[in-house]
Amino acid sequence: MTNITSIPPYKNEPFTDFTKVENQHAIEEAIQKVKGELGKTFPLVIGKDKIITEEKTVSINPANVDEVIGKVSKGNKEYAEKAMQEALHTFETWKKVEASERAEYLFKAAQLMRERKHEFSAYLILESGKNWAEADADTAEAIDFLEFYGREMLRLSETSIHQPLYPTVGEVDNKITYIPLGVGIVISPFNFPLAIMAGTTVAGVVSGNTVILKPSDNTPVVAAKFVELMEEVGLPSGVINYLPGDSLEVGEYLVEHPKTRFISFTGSRAVGCRIYERASVVQPGQIWLKRIVAEMGGKDGIVVDETADLDAAAEAIVAAAFGFQGQKCSAGSRAIIVESVYNEVVEKVVARTKNLDIGLPETNAAVGPVIDEKALNKILGYIEIGKDEGKLVTGGSRAKGNGYYMEPTIFADVPADARIMKEEIFGPVLALCKVPDWKTGIKVYNDTDYGLTGSFFSTKEDRIEYALENQHCGNLYINKKCTGALVGVHPFGGFNMSGTDSKAGGFDYLLLFTQAKLSTRRVL
Repeated sequence: MTNITSIPPYKNEPFTDFTKVENQHAIEEAIQKVKGELGKTFPLVIGKDKIITEEKTVSINPANVDEVIGKVSKGNKEYAEKAMQEALHTFETWKKVEASERAEYLFKAAQLMRERKHEFSAYLILESGKNWAEADADTAEAIDFLEFYGREMLRLSETSIHQPLYPTVGEVDNKITYIPLGVGIVISPFNFPLAIMAGTTVAGVVSGNTVILKPSDNTPVVAAKFVELMEEVGLPSGVINYLPGDSLEVGEYLVEHPKTRFISFTGSRAVGCRIYERASVVQPGQIWLKRIVAEMGGKDGIVVDETADLDAAAEAIVAAAFGFQGQKCSAGSRAIIVESVYNEVVEKVVARTKNLDIGLPETNAAVGPVIDEKALNKILGYIEIGKDEGKLVTGGSRAKGNGYYMEPTIFADVPADARIMKEEIFGPVLALCKVPDWKTGIKVYNDTDYGLTGSFFSTKEDRIEYALENQHCGNLYINKKCTGALVGVHPFGGFNMSGTDSKAGGFDYLLLFTQAKLSTRRVL
């Protein structure tokens, strides 16, 4: 039986060094291999059944809209109900499987994914528009989630946190066990279509639950390849049921279903709030309150004081704002800079931004496309708003290319109360705000409905201590960019409208997919 001491110590999966020619050749070969597999049709996976439906979602390359990544069967209410019944049936046996056995499936999947790392990254490059480094980090994070959550399940299964506090008559054995909840619905996003999709799915599965996975319509092929991987390692059928489909017809049906026990959602604030609302209604035949694990975005920012290393701050601002075209819930879409160094920082940020090349992710351009035309039009709409709120200093237009390309865009002299300072844009748009002093900068940072990630740049220890206490966000970075959380190192999740305060990749995360059962036994 696997136990926590019988496996090597946990280490984060290393990122690939693409300055090495052999690694460049490896990712290029993987991209060509995957290109040779494009256009396939993928079925729904419900238990042992592989179902090809007449209606399909056609996944295209956002960097080259003429390239079809795959055609994915589309579920409906009938198939959603079938998936629910299959998940319910499978739960009765899966919940009895030893935690060590459940964890072993994750360890095997991690090893297979590690062996095929560039192949998975190639799918990410072609389906989501990530460049080499962003795709590699996504795949590495997925491997990390598999390894970390497997170990976490072993730890929870081998440890009881409950001990008697007071002497009793006779001997008393008190024990807490973490038992699974039931059937969970996983609704995953396009921006981390492997890492977040895999992490949220296996967190439920390794805890003893069965899941119905509804991936993003933009990136269903990556999810299908992950489901194939889990089948390959022998995960019993019905534990993960793959059900792409319409958000209302399939997603809302399952959210409201009386047998749904939990919903794990990553996506927009609007959709997250609707899920929270609809899941709160107790349906006929429902005997529990549904548990919601939601990560709903952010309006993250970097505060820079006059003592900071300004070059490091500028590098961090550009990386956080424009990594993966700003399509991260942790993206630093605001920079709040003390007046005395404001002009210097703006100059450095603009210069670095103008040096970013825009092009095909498969050629490793720094800036690729946004995910689809709807996102592009939303971003262009916010740019028009920004023109009335600040000074456009670079970008502002759609970029050339047979895809959804946007110029990295910066607005300077943006008031603290401007819409582009407060609302999540989810694109390559950065607002720069001038403040009289660092404390005002922290106050401006906090003046948003969100509270996911943030950064504070300073060399003054007393100011850093103040920021640590007063800058209100789930993940605060000091003298670092506000993106790039590592599993097991930076448990990830925020406050306020950023979600339900869950910490993905943290030591309490699996508790959200279990319930603690106390047994107390008096031995006479």
